[in-house]
Order: sequence, then C-alpha cells, then structure tokens
Amino acid sequence: MRLLTSTADHDLSLTKDLDEDDIPPYAILSHTWGSNEEEVAYKDLVDGTAKAKTGYRKILFCQERASHDGQTYSWVDTCCIDKTNHVELNTAITSMFDWYAKATKCYVYLSDVERGLFGTAKGCNVDWRSQFRNCRWLTRGWTLQELLAPRVVEFYDQTGTLLGDKTSLENDICEVTGIPAAALQGRPLTSYSIEERLAWQHNRRTKKPEDVAYSLSGICGVPMIPVYGEGRDRAMARLRKEIDDFFQGERYRW
Repeated sequence: MRLLTSTADHDLSLTKDLDEDDIPPYAILSHTWGSNEEEVAYKDLVDGTAKAKTGYRKILFCQERASHDGQTYSWVDTCCIDKTNHVELNTAITSMFDWYAKATKCYVYLSDVERGLFGTAKGCNVDWRSQFRNCRWLTRGWTLQELLAPRVVEFYDQTGTLLGDKTSLENDICEVTGIPAAALQGRPLTSYSIEERLAWQHNRRTKKPEDVAYSLSGICGVPMIPVYGEGRDRAMARLRKEIDDFFQGERYRW
C-alpha cells in the first residue's frame, strides 16, 4: 500500500509501497471519478504534473483534511495505485474493502453538492439535502463498500464544507439506498444473508460492467481476482462460485 503525505513546502508526495506491517494510521478518500483526463494518476504525481489536473483539488482536500485531523498520511485510489502494474492493481482491488475498514476516517468528497449555494438557514437546508439525496456518489458501485467498511465516514461538499457523517445523515442514506440503519451503525455484515448484501448493489452503476461483481467481493467476504473483459454476467457467476467455494463446509445464508 502506497500513501500520500505532505512535503515541507506543502506539496504532495508518495511513500514507497509499504508492507502490511509497516502501514501507519491513514485517512482515506471516497469520491466519484471524472474522466481519465481529469483524474490525477500515479504517474502525474511522480512526474510533478498533478497540479494541472482538475482532480488535484480533491486529493489536496483529502490530505489537508487528514492533516487537520492529526493524520500524517492519506490514501486516494486515483494516484496511490500504479494502474500500469497489473499485479499491483489486482492486489489493490482485492484489498480495497480492508483498506477502507482500517482507515481512521473516510472523507467523502461530493463534487455535485454545494451547501453554500443555499446558505445555512433552516428553510434552505432542504435544498442541499435534496442535492445530497440525488448525488452521484449514492448511485455508484464501488462507493457501497466505501460507505459500509469504515467506522467513521464524513461527507463534504465540493468546497470542502462538512455536511455531516453517516450517523447524522443516516435517515437520508437509508431511504435512498435501502440499506438498513444497523449496517451503517457497524452491525457485522455477516449477520446479513448474501442475497441481502447483493441487493444493496441493485440500481448502482459502475464504469466497467465487471466491477459490479468485483466491488461486492469484500462485502461478501471472499477474495476475487478481477478479469476485465469477462463481462458482468460471467463476473457475477464467478462471484457466486467463489462464495460457494470459500464457505464450503460452513453455514452461511444466501
């Protein structure tokens, strides 16, 4: 796992790829991806060209927010993974649920919500809450585990203004997603049947069709190596087989 940190002149830099036993406490970012041209990749940080991209704003937000909360390190999926290295990419995808679960805090950056547009008066809060309930983040496949895995999840608008956390926004999240409140509150996912967990992914979308299955592997508690190009149906069938094989001889509920 590779982490972000701040340099003495307030730029961002990456650590070396750390072994599991050497990983320090870190905060983590959850967001929705823009185009590849907008997002800051690993190479952009290494080459020093990251600031020219639109996506640099949310990466800087994450590290500054982490520093404010007393954390030296943070992790962002766009730039902390060298996606040209297939072994590293596969390891990251299969480890993602655990990485989010082990983060001290998860910051959700909502690029399509801006509380400041409507002020803070009681009568205006309906508008930002409506934006929140209709935000893209609540409809994406990978963000499901990013909501469930971390203990602390905080939501921020595009200006970095705090909207609330998954406790204060629980009613909105549950009504929009259909996820039980207890699951947001930390009830073990193993207390829900596999089919219940799979149902939480209904109506969520992913850029790559196979990611519907890959983003569920951590939630279902099984390892699954991604095979991009296999298609959604084959990936889902393979997920179900992985679940059957992994829990063979154990009691679990579909």
